[in-house]
Amino acid sequence: MGETRLHQPMGAAARRARAIAPWGFPLLYLGWAYLFWLPIVLSETSVWAFPNIVFLLVGGASPLLSGGLLLWLNHGRAGFTDLRQRLVDRNRISAAWWGIILLFYPVFTLLVAGTALLVGLGNDPLTLISRDRLLDPGAVLLLLAVALLFPAIEEVGLRGYWFDQLQDRWSALTSSLILGVVWALWHVPLVYMPGYYAGTTFQPELWWWLPGIVLTAIIGTWVYNNTARSVLAVIVFHFLGNLTGETMGFAAALHPYTTVGTAVIALGLVVWFGPRSLRGWGVPRPLPHERPTRPDA
Repeated sequence: MGETRLHQPMGAAARRARAIAPWGFPLLYLGWAYLFWLPIVLSETSVWAFPNIVFLLVGGASPLLSGGLLLWLNHGRAGFTDLRQRLVDRNRISAAWWGIILLFYPVFTLLVAGTALLVGLGNDPLTLISRDRLLDPGAVLLLLAVALLFPAIEEVGLRGYWFDQLQDRWSALTSSLILGVVWALWHVPLVYMPGYYAGTTFQPELWWWLPGIVLTAIIGTWVYNNTARSVLAVIVFHFLGNLTGETMGFAAALHPYTTVGTAVIALGLVVWFGPRSLRGWGVPRPLPHERPTRPDA
């Protein structure tokens, strides 16, 4: 078991936070979100009506609030300094990895859509963003804000704080599976919120969506571990995933098959790079107390 050597503040609250690590984060992360989201589900009224919209936003801040609070209790100012560096330091990401981050989701989407056409799963596998929406400045700003804001809030807590605790104890693959399961559970109430997906082509069903989230966590770890624990890298990667889905999303009938494609990618990464670090067989996983190195693709 590794040892995180960031500065750890003293105090009763800090000692309790360290005593329940690494399980304190998911308890607070899920507990805070469910506290505000379950009333929306039970209300049977639109999520976009008042006060449900307020509950949605407050509950949705749980990864940021949980990660920030526990980061302070566990590591104090030094923890936030480290997080800030991982949020703004572009030198952690090589040019090759920038290419992977920017192109992964567009290429993945086109490959799955092309495969669907070849095997006869449909003649219109993609739903492209409408011209009217692209020409509406307000709609474009809202699209960019939502696509970027949610990934930033989620990844600051999940990768900025919690994942290092997991990976300090277990392999990259095991840590990814733990994070992925908890991350998937966080999304469950969204499926049952009245009107949350109204007006979109994305109508998730838990049997294929939740496994897809877990598998996506493995791919996110591959990016994170190969960019010297860059939170910026996973935020941009997550953002490009959301943006691609909004601009050239899969047709509704094709969504379950995207989980199969994600599984193929995740399995390929584990086999090729190794489950221990997802950086290459025999290459150690990055830990918080190590000096970051600029990785090669």
